[in-house]
Amino acid sequence: MPQLDLKSKAVRDALWSANFGLERETLRVTAQGRMAHTRHPFPADDPCIVRDFCENQVEINTGVHDSVAGAVAELSAIDARVRLTLSALPEPEYLWPCSNPPFLSGEEDVPIASFIGRRAPKTLYREHLASSYGRRKMAFCGIHANISFAPGLIAAAAADEPDPRRFGDALYCELAAKVAEHAWLLVALTAASPVADASLVEDLQPGGRHSKMNAPQSSLFLGMGSVRCSELGYWNDFVPVFDYADAASWAKSVGRYVDAGLIAAPSELYYPVRLKPRGANRLDAIERNGIDRIEMRMIDLNPFSPTLVDARDIAFMHLLLVRLSTLPRTPHSAKAQIAAARNAKAAARFDLDMAKILGPDGRSAPVRDAALRALDEIAAFAAPLGAPPHLREALDFQRDKLERAGIRYAERARAAFSGNFAGGVLKLARGSANV
Repeated sequence: MPQLDLKSKAVRDALWSANFGLERETLRVTAQGRMAHTRHPFPADDPCIVRDFCENQVEINTGVHDSVAGAVAELSAIDARVRLTLSALPEPEYLWPCSNPPFLSGEEDVPIASFIGRRAPKTLYREHLASSYGRRKMAFCGIHANISFAPGLIAAAAADEPDPRRFGDALYCELAAKVAEHAWLLVALTAASPVADASLVEDLQPGGRHSKMNAPQSSLFLGMGSVRCSELGYWNDFVPVFDYADAASWAKSVGRYVDAGLIAAPSELYYPVRLKPRGANRLDAIERNGIDRIEMRMIDLNPFSPTLVDARDIAFMHLLLVRLSTLPRTPHSAKAQIAAARNAKAAARFDLDMAKILGPDGRSAPVRDAALRALDEIAAFAAPLGAPPHLREALDFQRDKLERAGIRYAERARAAFSGNFAGGVLKLARGSANV
């Protein structure tokens, strides 16, 4: 059975050991808070500072660390290097500290990343994304947290298994399914993009398209805590259903969407949770090399944190993964998976008392109530197992977001930016640019 058995002393001793890596996307902007149109100012062979969809989108990739603190510390160091480079440009630039982009005068404000030579297919792929989804959607930014259990924990859990690697792969597959079913909880707790410039959804506004010469539009609140995680954000036009039986089955279920022409590549699958292999990130490597980690992609940039991510949120994700990994395998029907996607989108709404999620029994409950129950259950699980202090602190931090008014990032961002989204975010960007 692919789960962590708490009856094993070896499992309990290694229970809280894990590895962490972070990916953070941000946009480069001018001193006026407009999208930068300069070329990527970092070396093309720098593995830590890359481009995502657009030329002005900086992605920082950390290495692997055995603590959340280590991963955040490296992120901070690379962030400082990025800001130093941007501040030294002939016309200094800044990092936009919000998941929602600044004023967009048109699609040309989101220039497709330019790759040449053997990497030219990367640009062709981005042109496909632009055609399929529009460039505005590609301008959303966020945090991806990559978490894996320490090898010693997997070895302890698989001690009596004839094929430890197969056990580990099955454990991660089952865990990915359970995390997807709880994605709504993480969306609700990390939503931080409730306000946007009206140009983000200009075609939805009365009067149609605005002039390209217009200044930033009015601040726009669409009733979301996270526009990026809502139905307006990073989702495909269909709800995928996966086979979580084992690594090969999961990879084949993803590949079917490529074969059907619904997506051009596995990386086009916009879903809150992905499984990543050892080595190159390819579907064939999942079966050949085994599953290395789980990537959680639903975290908004936190504009109130110097690194745009709070270590306590990543620590809570680790705690949630451990808890879910101790639960027995359950069926993950198509109906349940579709409900999980619906719940994640519902939790992206701003009002957690009005937004409802569907439970496994088909009953609905307000997101806030369901989230508090989930935190109670996690606390009851962790208490007798000696969870480290930083995990207990992370759990208390999440509870405060739900019980104390004005603590959630979405609430803070709405209060700070509703009157002047462009000006408020730019002030944060320029204020944090001094290295």
